[in-house]
Amino acid sequence: MSTSVGTAGQAGETAQPCPQCGAEIRADARFTTWCAGCDWNVDPERPGEEPGRLERRRRRLARRHGERLATEVAAGETLRPRRDAAGLAAYLIALAVHGVTVALAVGAVWFLVIGWGGAGMVLGLVLAVLTWTLRPRFSELPDDQPLLTRADAPALFALIDEVAVVAGTRGVDTVAVSAELNASVTTYGIRGRRLLTIGVPLWEILTPQERIALLGHELGHYSNGDTRHGLIIGNALRSLSTWRYYVGPTPNPTIVEAFVNLVFVLPRALIQGLLMLLDRLTLRATQRAEYLADSMAARAGSTDAAASIMNRFLVLDSAETMLRREANAQQVGRRGPAGREPWLGLWERLGAHMDSVPASEYERQRRAAVLRGHSVDTTHPPTHLRHQCLLAVPPLPATVTTDDDTESRITTELATPARTVAQRIVKEGLGH
Repeated sequence: MSTSVGTAGQAGETAQPCPQCGAEIRADARFTTWCAGCDWNVDPERPGEEPGRLERRRRRLARRHGERLATEVAAGETLRPRRDAAGLAAYLIALAVHGVTVALAVGAVWFLVIGWGGAGMVLGLVLAVLTWTLRPRFSELPDDQPLLTRADAPALFALIDEVAVVAGTRGVDTVAVSAELNASVTTYGIRGRRLLTIGVPLWEILTPQERIALLGHELGHYSNGDTRHGLIIGNALRSLSTWRYYVGPTPNPTIVEAFVNLVFVLPRALIQGLLMLLDRLTLRATQRAEYLADSMAARAGSTDAAASIMNRFLVLDSAETMLRREANAQQVGRRGPAGREPWLGLWERLGAHMDSVPASEYERQRRAAVLRGHSVDTTHPPTHLRHQCLLAVPPLPATVTTDDDTESRITTELATPARTVAQRIVKEGLGH
């Protein structure tokens, strides 16, 4: 499928003078009208602030660290995975958090034993329940997404293994197929098995070489020291969030509840402070991990393919809008072309829509991203800085390529789960 940046079609093209500088604006009527000369209306819907002080702080820190790391790359410094004082401090804090959980577990056993048959059992049971909610969690396989094993998709897993070698790691144990405009990796189970989640809407709008770059990025997270989502720090963040929920203030309190709120002021401040400190200690390493994963994407699929994915990220809202429109059409009872089921040909229609996005919309989104500091989420550096870093070093050719036969076999292996995802999107909406 072609993913080259399109041009505006004549049928949907409009022309008007810029109200700010008077220059002629030629634009696709489906997208925001803006002026490339003076940036009038380049970002008409600038997002509001993230809800919550911690989320706003994360966004500011993400942008700050992303800019500093981009400056280092531009100066010729090669980013490498590394453990520093901040990482060590984060591990020590995380271990202390887990130490509290262990102490509660020991206390629960102690009170249950010495207080058996008496009042001490009540305290022991309370501590046992609290410990259970704070325990480290091991992720499980999703039960609402199609899952593929090596036996189900040998060509896809062979490609993943080939990319994993380039990334300096091993492949994955399971592939989940989702309806998200995203891809991700994680571990599941006590043995730390690996799961790659491929969002069909994203996969379908990428070229084969861009898909290889995407796999390189995701698998690169296993080899570049990304600690935030590891078992120790990830579970410490989860435990602290659980503690924050327990000591959170009661809204519209009674007199007794107001007193309890007052008692918990200091514990609440301590927990919030630890959460913010862990964020600060791990965020730079997480930002570094994203840049390193981008370099793995370039090494596996080529610099051009990795940079092209960054451009796609900027216009994913357009893909989301198209898919929601398809789902809404189903809700009002409209059938597909020639009376077909509406999910048939959904991915072809999505690809055609994305191919028709004009170059002017890509440019507008690039400029808006600079103004916003756009990023996928608070753990990612701003997208335009990631793109800038990819282009700041000598371009890399593709290490991994595929032929038509391999691509055809992978398409066949993904056909059934892709159809399942298309049905779900059209019937239930994109958020399910």
